[in-house]
Amino acid sequence: MTQVPCYTIINSPDLEVPNEMQLKQDLEKGDTNVKIETLKKVIKLMLNGERYPGLIMTIIRFVLPVQNHMIKKLLLIFWEIVPKTSADGKLLQEMILVCDAYRKDLQHPNEFLRGSTLRFLCKLKEPELLEPLMPAIRACLDHRHSYVRRNAVLAIFTIYKNFDWLVPDGPELIANFLDTQQDMSCKRNAFLMLLHADQERALNFLASCIDQVQSFGDILQLVIVELIYKVCHANPAERSRFIRCIYNLLNSSSNAVRYESAGTLITLSLAPTAIKAAAGCYIELIVKESDNNVKLIVLDRLIAMKENENMEKVMQDLVMDVLRVLAAPDIEVRRKTLALAMDLVYSRNINEMIQVLQKEVAKTHNVEHEDTGKYRQLLVRTLHTCSIKFPDVASSVIPVLVEFLSDTNELAAVDVLIFIREAIQKFPALRGLIIKHLIEAFPQIKSSKIHRAAVWILGEYVEGEQIPEVIAAIQQTLGEIPMVDAEQRRLAGDQTEEQLQQQQQQQGTAGSGEQTTNSSNKVTSDGTYATQSAYSLAPVTKKEKRPPLRQYLMDGDFFFGAALSATLTKLALRYAELVTDARTVNRLTTQVMLIMSSILHLGKSGFPTKPITYDDSDRIMLCLRTLSERTPEAVGVFLHDCRDALSKMLDAQTEEDQRMLKEKQRATAKVQPDSPVLFAQLSNGRDNQLGENVFESSLNQALAGTKTAQISDMSSPNNKLNKVTQLTGFSDPVYAEAYVNVNQYDIVLDVLIVNQTNDTLQNCTLELATLGDLKLVERPHPVVLAPHDFCNIKANVKVSSTENGIIFGNIVYDTALNTNVVVLNTIHIDIMDYIIPASCTDTEFRQMWQDFEWENKVTVNTSFTDLHEYLKHLLKSTNMKCLTPEKALSGQCGFMAANMYAKSIFGENALANLSIEKPVDDPDSKVTGHIRIRAKSQGMALSLGDKISSSQKQSVQAA
Repeated sequence: MTQVPCYTIINSPDLEVPNEMQLKQDLEKGDTNVKIETLKKVIKLMLNGERYPGLIMTIIRFVLPVQNHMIKKLLLIFWEIVPKTSADGKLLQEMILVCDAYRKDLQHPNEFLRGSTLRFLCKLKEPELLEPLMPAIRACLDHRHSYVRRNAVLAIFTIYKNFDWLVPDGPELIANFLDTQQDMSCKRNAFLMLLHADQERALNFLASCIDQVQSFGDILQLVIVELIYKVCHANPAERSRFIRCIYNLLNSSSNAVRYESAGTLITLSLAPTAIKAAAGCYIELIVKESDNNVKLIVLDRLIAMKENENMEKVMQDLVMDVLRVLAAPDIEVRRKTLALAMDLVYSRNINEMIQVLQKEVAKTHNVEHEDTGKYRQLLVRTLHTCSIKFPDVASSVIPVLVEFLSDTNELAAVDVLIFIREAIQKFPALRGLIIKHLIEAFPQIKSSKIHRAAVWILGEYVEGEQIPEVIAAIQQTLGEIPMVDAEQRRLAGDQTEEQLQQQQQQQGTAGSGEQTTNSSNKVTSDGTYATQSAYSLAPVTKKEKRPPLRQYLMDGDFFFGAALSATLTKLALRYAELVTDARTVNRLTTQVMLIMSSILHLGKSGFPTKPITYDDSDRIMLCLRTLSERTPEAVGVFLHDCRDALSKMLDAQTEEDQRMLKEKQRATAKVQPDSPVLFAQLSNGRDNQLGENVFESSLNQALAGTKTAQISDMSSPNNKLNKVTQLTGFSDPVYAEAYVNVNQYDIVLDVLIVNQTNDTLQNCTLELATLGDLKLVERPHPVVLAPHDFCNIKANVKVSSTENGIIFGNIVYDTALNTNVVVLNTIHIDIMDYIIPASCTDTEFRQMWQDFEWENKVTVNTSFTDLHEYLKHLLKSTNMKCLTPEKALSGQCGFMAANMYAKSIFGENALANLSIEKPVDDPDSKVTGHIRIRAKSQGMALSLGDKISSSQKQSVQAA
């Protein structure tokens, strides 16, 4: 069965094997419908390994003459799969009659029968059958219908490719045919044959009609692009002859042609005009194509172009065109577009880019969409990067970004404050502008977290005349002081200062002409009038609207109160250094101390939903003590050490970014120390002129599945030989081993089965079952194994989530005496095949850690004695990335804490926190501690924990 060529595979469920006599009877005496069903049954049985040599003559006599189209179709499949030779390799006598039937079908008046027969002849591998049919096949080239003509060309192409002596003048015949054709599908097939069989004739034809290429159909244009590519790579001197044609095809009406033309153009020429034309074509495709997958694929091509140094310089002028892609609604497309634009932008067009991004920010204000918040966050981060990279534009970016502070989307507001914190430290000249906008936006902020960070920035950087202004703004958003008295009056129903001020404002606007009364006339149920007074109504409790900072404290957020106290302390101490008048300084200090003591009193009063914690209380007390005693050490901490800590943190971040950039540049080094030296005088002129051979590389990728195999990959752990799992023992009657090929969403099991007995094994079936989130797509078909024969069976397993899975099963086969079963070893699907290292910000990590509900705690049990070595081992065995900077992990203190993060190919996130220790004074003691894993799904958390446990066991056993 493995030696017989088979093109058409029909999946069939379990079939009962009928009697051959019954099949013969149905084929002889049944009506047309019975013959159709019987013929289908025979085809399925033969595909499953059955042999019916006695049926061939029956089908020739009773089925072949029937003029039913369905039967004609089925017969083409039957003649394709039936064995056409005897045991000694000679052609069966019956096939002469079949050959005559083919010839009649090739001369049939129905064009569908002719065309389908010609398609069928492409699959024949017996020259003895094809030789008598050649005149009829040639005659079909002149048929009136294009369906017949194009299939006749394909038939001649495949026959010439396999048996060129049957049609020695094939290229000449097709070249003459091409000159006279008008139908595009016929032209395409004919040109395709010349492309592979006789390139010279194909080039002559193209040269004769090169000005008309734009008017050709897209199917022919695609083949022309392939021809030009191959010819120019084989002979670069031909580029000048055909590159203009590629330029013209960039304006084709077909998107597929434009995409292929752009890809071909940049591999043939690195001239700036060619790069601009190709990139412009890609951008047009992204903007006009509605399919998100297409947008992402073409964006990846643009990003790949940017990686080339020669192309990047030319593409820098196309930043504004790239930003047109932001009109796409998909967040992933927008993310990639902004990243690409950020890499390409330079000083000449940064201002234009900022204007576009500001317009995009304005567009998102009144749009309600699930991804709007994420998009606003992306825009903020891009504007942040622009400002740090090009400080000149920071002054125009800051007013736009400060507007985000009052945004309900906390993610964008947090990113704005991170930017402001960095900008205010790095650009002293902009501090006045930033603080001015921050004070203006302060009352509109809606989140405690944002207010807390804004208060810290104001306390750290406000100087001089702005200090009283900031304290006044804080007091305004805090409300009446002392707060406990105000809340008691509010509870008693008396008017507070805020309510009195509001009432005065309303009376001022309404005028003093009318006097309002507290009573109103109402109509009762019997129609009479009654007077209703406020005193006769029961009090209705309603949610009081308080100033924002007061509301945070009433909700129990006294961490904000502690942060506010620290800020007020800094402002008061800085004011005392600037102003010499003791009375003014004391007045401001007492005002500040009153606010702090009021927060303390409120926290212990019972009015807030939660009382103040001891930590927050101690911190506020420390601030009060610092203001009253003013010891030099405490003043130095408040005024200088905080800013120094921020400066060091920002410097460490910058160093880390530069180190990552250097590593990336080092990884992409093109010339190794032992690489051969290329001499331009001795080269054949092709080395640096042409890009990679895209057709060859895509073919290699298709064959290899993932990437092109290289010598260095042969010894790597990912090599195919290292992924073979033995399923049975060497002494079992049937030996089996499987290669597990893990693709993105499915697993292909390539199982080798060897018959080690002297018997023929009938119905040898591989039966598989799965455990975990795996699903078997289809059951493998049974096979017949001759003595000491072998075969390969492939099975597809669908994967839908990241967790460990197990595949188990057995091999069942029939011998002459009984049915036997061989139980297989289990195949473990490793979670590491789906997990890739990834990075995220500290804020995102904390948010995910808070949101994910599944946690798995793994105790460290290892033979490692060094904390850093254990961390390296853990990162290697789990494919996770350490988010904690190296500087934070450096040194030996006997304790280590690190955060790790990874992402699965299904988009699932995995977080891990490592806490380990060892005594510093005992160098031989082992590392102890634990690892906490958090994930959204239970399977992910458990599988990652199992992986860590198994890697620890292996390290202990190795030791």
